[in-house]
Amino acid sequence: MTTITHHIPEPVLAAYAAGSLDHPFALVVATHLSLCDDCRASFEAHEAVGGALLEQITPEALSPALKPGLMQMLDAPFEPEPVFRRAGVYPGPVMEALKGRPPRWKRLGGGVRQTILSAGEAGSARLLYIPAGQAVPDHGHNGMELTLVLQGSFRDETGEFRVGDVEIADDTLEHTPVAGVGADCICLAATDAPLRFSSMIPRLLQPIFRI
Repeated sequence: MTTITHHIPEPVLAAYAAGSLDHPFALVVATHLSLCDDCRASFEAHEAVGGALLEQITPEALSPALKPGLMQMLDAPFEPEPVFRRAGVYPGPVMEALKGRPPRWKRLGGGVRQTILSAGEAGSARLLYIPAGQAVPDHGHNGMELTLVLQGSFRDETGEFRVGDVEIADDTLEHTPVAGVGADCICLAATDAPLRFSSMIPRLLQPIFRI
């Protein structure tokens, strides 16, 4: 089993436990937690602290105007959400984002492909497929990016990232990720702002590929 050496930072785990993390980043965290015992234990500790704090809050009486609506919601039929399990290299949270279907890859050039899982004002989440030994164009960041390796590996100026590892990038990092030899690299990446490419062609194609 691969040893995970790059983990989710504690402030991000705390935000996820509090339910305040935007969806694209929450998807990466949930997927990492499904792979990492250490971060899952830390997350459960954050949940326990949050639960203890909630127990100390003085309860508020429900107003007569809200009570009928609340009782109606409690009486409404409950339809459980479908449970998606791991399929191949894709953990359950990724399969949920894929709605149980295989990724629909779109070519970006140089053999690199992507599947956009979500995109909106809060940012975007996508799967990236990078052939072994292939480099992603040099780029910087206008915000935060979390990249989780699901298959293979990649290396950049900050180190090497293998299955289960998460790279945290911000606007101070400019790098050229290169997929490792052996298995092709598949990553789950979330960003809250467009990337900042160094060369002209990626910048021209950026609006088309939504990266």
